[in-house]
Amino acid sequence: EAQLVESGGGLVQAGGSLRLSCAASGFTFDDNNIGWFRQAPGKEREGVSCMSLSDGGTLYADSVKGRFTISRDNAKNTVFLEMNTLEPEDTAIYYCAPCIMLLQDIEEDYDYDSWGQGTQVTVSS
Repeated sequence: EAQLVESGGGLVQAGGSLRLSCAASGFTFDDNNIGWFRQAPGKEREGVSCMSLSDGGTLYADSVKGRFTISRDNAKNTVFLEMNTLEPEDTAIYYCAPCIMLLQDIEEDYDYDSWGQGTQVTVSS
């Protein structure tokens, strides 16, 4: 089965930066979309960013536009999320997973069930 393993989270103060990594196994970066989601306590999981692996096109949630950047390294089968100017509101568990771009919305691919444990990002104020 496809497996996506997140890493790189941690504790950072507001205004700081963090780089998350997503290592893929049993999953090839061909004609798929892959992105990042996050879930804060008491809230639903929300899409953060989604990338087309066919043309590299990207989509970001309004709350992170201009601050977060998604990228990939096909040779290493890895996806990254560079997070800058972090805010306490960014505190959440971050997951990588296949994603669907619906106009300006980032949606989960419900054919995918192999959600990882995620990586915790905590931003102190």
